[in-house]
Amino acid sequence: MASIKRRRGKYHVVYYYFNEYGEKKQKWESFNTEAEAKHRKAEIEYKQGNRTFISPNKTTVSAFLDDFVSLYGVKKWSPSTYEANTGLIRNYIAPLLGDTLMQDVTTIAADRFITTLQRTKCPVFKNRYSKTEYMTPANIERINKLLRCAFKQAVRWDIVAKNPFDNTTLPKVKRKPREIWDAATIRKALDECKDGRLYVAINLSFACSLRIGEIVGLTWDNIHISDADIANDNAYLCVEKELARVKESSLAILGEEEIIKKFPRTMYLENASTVIVLKTPKTESSVRKVWMPKTVAYILREWKDSQDKQKEFLGDEYLDYNLVVALPNGRPCEETVISNAFRRLKRDAKLPNVVFHSLRHSSTTYKLKLNHGDIKATQGDTGHSQADMVTKVYAHILDEDRKVNAQKFESAFYANPDLRSVKAPDEPQTALDVQSIIVQLQQSPELLSALTSLISNQGCK
Repeated sequence: MASIKRRRGKYHVVYYYFNEYGEKKQKWESFNTEAEAKHRKAEIEYKQGNRTFISPNKTTVSAFLDDFVSLYGVKKWSPSTYEANTGLIRNYIAPLLGDTLMQDVTTIAADRFITTLQRTKCPVFKNRYSKTEYMTPANIERINKLLRCAFKQAVRWDIVAKNPFDNTTLPKVKRKPREIWDAATIRKALDECKDGRLYVAINLSFACSLRIGEIVGLTWDNIHISDADIANDNAYLCVEKELARVKESSLAILGEEEIIKKFPRTMYLENASTVIVLKTPKTESSVRKVWMPKTVAYILREWKDSQDKQKEFLGDEYLDYNLVVALPNGRPCEETVISNAFRRLKRDAKLPNVVFHSLRHSSTTYKLKLNHGDIKATQGDTGHSQADMVTKVYAHILDEDRKVNAQKFESAFYANPDLRSVKAPDEPQTALDVQSIIVQLQQSPELLSALTSLISNQGCK
């Protein structure tokens, strides 16, 4: 039960509660009017009665986020997500909101925080400057998403009553559709490509809808391209892992449950803080079986033959990790190697400027076109967890298809001979009512006189 006490011109609501350690504490809340105090007293007693009352606590945002990361993030996040989210907490959330009590973060406080972020300059790390001076709307959206998830757990843990980041007012994010290559451009890129690894990677990305991390993480035991497989149109690959570079410190915290293999460092990078790993894909839906066209199967067979010759030539110097896309000595080929080769190809062949990931977008678009919008079949190849990701993000509409729509409309509708001579009807003309005009002339001598004068003048001319 709560009580109201008046002291020094203020009305105080006094009540007892148990803190997170099970200790009984007394709390005084001050109000300017008795009506406010009575309202708060009734609210406290109601919530205590139905056990929805949140006990006051002095947990700061920084202290809570430490628990959130250790109790939630460590279980749910991949190494790359862990590094990204802890970076956002360290660089933006903790400096601006860290000392604030969790229960003081109201909806208006959350909106003020978002506004402050818009005026916050991006930090500089080891002489690496951001592309923009201030926080971009997209990064602010990421911070809000992280805090929304964190405060959702705070509600679940009875630290706050509601989530203040559920309905924050965010700056508008201008999302530009990702530019993609059409089929003719991809054919030209393949014709101009002289880099074997890049050639294989482009085919795998476009024909099989693979991410770049999945391409460089493929091993030959995941490739099924026997004579029987190809003859029966059953050549396929299995996506079961991906290649990534992660921080050793992150692995120490998260554990290595998702790590399939850690590659040894080269002698030049023995003191590096990161390591290359083969890891399980980021979502369960990313583990998938993808059928490939026969041509791609033959390309992979030729690539395997050239790789075997390279192994024979280097002998013990070749580090055989069974990777499909590897460096000349067999070591893992990181994403940056493919991206750099792709950038050189665009420059030398004078191709439109897109990123390598755009090939996956092109793949998804063309598969939707070829299968007449079979979203589930396309989703099975792309490995998205939600089907709407296929339609909202990747289903680009090309101008050439819109032109075809007009051509089909012409052929299907306007080609009818009966429509060739059709023209828009003329404007309707109002018929003269002679009887009505005579009646008006009889009733108005002035109108009759004016009409007579007009006729006489026309006759003189």
